[in-house]
Amino acid sequence: MHTLFRQPLAALLAAPLLLMAAAVGADTQIPTSAPASAASEWRQHGLNAAETRFSPLSAIDASNVAGLGLAWHFRFDRPRGVEATPIMVDGSLYVSGPWGVVYALDARSGKLKWQHDPQVPAGKGMHACCDVVNRGVAVDGERVFVATIDGRLQALNRDDGRELWSTRTFDPAAPYTITGAPRVVRDMVVIGNGGAEYGVRGFVSAYDVATGALRWRFYTVPGNPADGADGAASDRPLQELALPTWSGEWWRYGGGGTVWDSMAWDPELDLLYFGVGNGSPHDRDLRSPDGGDNLFLSSIVAVRPSTGEYVWHYQTTPGDSWDYTATQQMILTELEVDGRTRKVLMQAPKNGFFYVLDRATGELLSADKYVTVNWASHVELATGRPVETEGARYPVGSPFLLQPSQIGGHNWQPMAFNPATGLVYIPAQESSSFMMKDANFRYEAERWNTGLVTPPLPPGPAMLAQARKFMQGHLLAWDPVRRVAAWRVPHAGPWNGGVLASAGGLVFQGVGGEGLVAFDARDGKRLWQSDTWLDILGGPISYELDGEQYVAAAAGFGSSLHITSSVLLPRTGAPVPGGLFVWKLGASAPMPTAEHRPYLAPPPDHGSAAQVELGGMLYAHYCMHCHGAGAVAGGGMPDLRYSPYLAAAEAFRRPPLDGVLATRGMPAFSDSLQAAEVDAIRAYVIRMAHSFAPQADAPEAAAQ
Repeated sequence: MHTLFRQPLAALLAAPLLLMAAAVGADTQIPTSAPASAASEWRQHGLNAAETRFSPLSAIDASNVAGLGLAWHFRFDRPRGVEATPIMVDGSLYVSGPWGVVYALDARSGKLKWQHDPQVPAGKGMHACCDVVNRGVAVDGERVFVATIDGRLQALNRDDGRELWSTRTFDPAAPYTITGAPRVVRDMVVIGNGGAEYGVRGFVSAYDVATGALRWRFYTVPGNPADGADGAASDRPLQELALPTWSGEWWRYGGGGTVWDSMAWDPELDLLYFGVGNGSPHDRDLRSPDGGDNLFLSSIVAVRPSTGEYVWHYQTTPGDSWDYTATQQMILTELEVDGRTRKVLMQAPKNGFFYVLDRATGELLSADKYVTVNWASHVELATGRPVETEGARYPVGSPFLLQPSQIGGHNWQPMAFNPATGLVYIPAQESSSFMMKDANFRYEAERWNTGLVTPPLPPGPAMLAQARKFMQGHLLAWDPVRRVAAWRVPHAGPWNGGVLASAGGLVFQGVGGEGLVAFDARDGKRLWQSDTWLDILGGPISYELDGEQYVAAAAGFGSSLHITSSVLLPRTGAPVPGGLFVWKLGASAPMPTAEHRPYLAPPPDHGSAAQVELGGMLYAHYCMHCHGAGAVAGGGMPDLRYSPYLAAAEAFRRPPLDGVLATRGMPAFSDSLQAAEVDAIRAYVIRMAHSFAPQADAPEAAAQ
């Protein structure tokens, strides 16, 4: 089936749904910068409905950015990963930390005004693929909206943090999670969810801002046909478009397709866009053995925001087998394409191609490689489909070295668009990984189910050096009209964070291991840097108060970024809280000092080669997603190399087999692991502790 579909709206959904007639205000238009009335604030997740992340403020520019200093810093009161974009409205900053805790701060001083803790049960963390992070809140009128990791969408009073209403978006016992920021669209708040690796069926929902009542729901993949229709906005498109693209009994594995991050809204066209994630399991041969595109996986879907009525879709990766989500940020703007001004949607998803679509119709206008790509040679504009390379679907017994890896050429870290330069600034990365079928795959409820074998990282320094060569982060300035890179700035490590562009001709980005860095928007020249010692992964923002421009960013350890790459670029530090950092010209507040993990000498390494190999495979399947690749944690979670439980085999068995740390979020694995297997994991961790001693981690650690 063609990846692009359009049909008159009235013919798609026959069931009447709720309609609303609220007028669109000036602050909800689709310009590429914030309206003048809100230019001094950061009122929405991406600054505006178009998600451009381009600040119109220009007091800080290339001539004076070197004078930026820390104005103040606020520390969160609990550790774990930090990925939020702050919101600034009426002199207050609203930022979320781990577990969906919301902090309201004075934007001038950092003084805490109020704090809301949704008190998520610690055990829910076992369903989070990439830590208990939260990417931010939404603010509308007198309400602050936050979605919690256990699936509650909450409305809080903006003045004091009182809970106004709380709605369950899914059964908390199911392995869904929410890490994304809600979006307010007219009188509705819209939210998706995550959990595809754990076997769920994705959907996105809209709720009434005043009451929390469900207005509509759109499922992204078909359910069990025997169960009949869902009674949702997605019933007709799923039946007519999606169902024919699936085979087998995919519903037994959930199907996937979670809407875990990106959305954008065009009030003029009356369209809401959301990106859909990967399949469950990742390997299409398991979930849909006769092939097929598996709609709406890895797709951009456009719906009517008042009803959820389907309008069009474009699938970036048909029949995805590589975890190539289309949940990455979408930016709406206008571009000159073939001599015509077109209303476009731009996205740089994981699969390595930069897409420009006509946002009214879904027509593909261009698709170009922005990083090294080897799974497809190109995308055919006439069909909208990628031309896959031989072996890319890794048949049995033939592992495939994939570029970009499942981490993607660009992941969730937000990009930005500057209409003055015409460039999109992307936190891009070169990455590769082996894709290999799990010949012994068996579905495990509430566990990691990808259908892939994840080999443990070799401990040798030569292999580590080789791995680093294939993991290179960079800031990419992409010209979407000329369809080429204007410039690239490589980073010392493989990872980099979200981006902010400003009218001062600057690009601010969190750079792994370096804190916040400012670049010249024209050529990428580095102009300023402030080492927070905590990684800035989410999007920085800028706002103005009393005639002064500020730059703010949330920082912390943890998240998927470290979970998959900590061994390649480890940072020192025991599990420590992140926080919010705010800079302005002429400020000189002291930067908080780095915290280091204590060094505990590991037990003797007596593991046999076979035991360590088994332990590495088991660790990669059950432990790596929280405790880090190669047993090197990213700082938001305990580093098992330094765990006191490592000293004795009996002690090491207690958390995974007896559940002694369940109240702290460490689930028991007694239904999946035997004592001998836990002992093998311990042998592997001990081997890693000896292989990556403190002097191999970082200069700071070696000094301890």
